This record gives sequence, C-alpha cells and structure tokens, in this order.
Amino acid sequence: MKVIFLKDVKGKGKKGEVKNVSDGYARNYLLKNKLAEEATQGNMKALEAKKRKAMQEEQKEKEEAMELKDTLADLTVELKAKSGDSGRLFGSITSKQIAEALEKEHGYKIDKRKIELDEPIRALGYTTIPVKLHPDVSGSIKVHVAEK
Repeated sequence: MKVIFLKDVKGKGKKGEVKNVSDGYARNYLLKNKLAEEATQGNMKALEAKKRKAMQEEQKEKEEAMELKDTLADLTVELKAKSGDSGRLFGSITSKQIAEALEKEHGYKIDKRKIELDEPIRALGYTTIPVKLHPDVSGSIKVHVAEK
C-alpha cells in the first residue's frame, strides 16, 4: 500500500514522503496512529499544494532576509561601557547586549543566537559583526563601543 507520511517514522520515512509499505503495517499502525495517510490522488494533490506553498513561504522569508541584510549594513549600534586608559573595557560587550541595543535604537528584533560573535568585544571603537539572518543569507552590523 502506498502511503504519505504525516510525521517522521524512524526507519520508515520522513514527513511528506510517499512510500510503499505492507498493507497490514499501514492499516494497523500507520493509519491507526495518524502517522500516515493513504496516497490517493486527492491526497497527492494536497501534498503537492502544501509543498508549493512551503516553497513560496521559504522564498518570501529569504527575500525579507535579503532586505534586512541591506538595512542592517547601513546601521551602527551605539553602546557605552566603562574602560581603562588603554581603551580596554572593564567587562565585555556580548551578543545579548548588541541584540537589545539594536531593538531599542532601531526597532529590529534579532535573536542573540543569530549574532555570530566569536568572542565578546573587549575594546573601544568600531567592530563589524556577522549576523546569520537565514540559512542562505548572512549580513553584518557595525557596533560602536564608546566611553561611558
């Protein structure tokens, strides 16, 4: 019997896959537990429509990420911190602080985990930090750390 998997089933198939399984396994386990549905012509058309819609949404997200990348390239996030004579900070600037300042100053909410800060900023001045906006789109933010 041909079935469309509605959820991932370990060792058998992933969500959205169409596979041939034995009739008994399909009726007694997959269909009963709503892990799969029979691959009728109507269900196949519905699956194709879902896939098309998902592709369109993915494309839209990517375009929005590209626009955000261009916008972020022009922005500078201003942060103030105490520092010593040599310009070294007491403490450091973390990705959380950068994300909060970006939202407060410019209104763009970016998750702190998307800001790819290898190590915290520990000096005054300008720093360019990479930001992962989408799996295919990376941008950058300029951060200016000034004396408090």
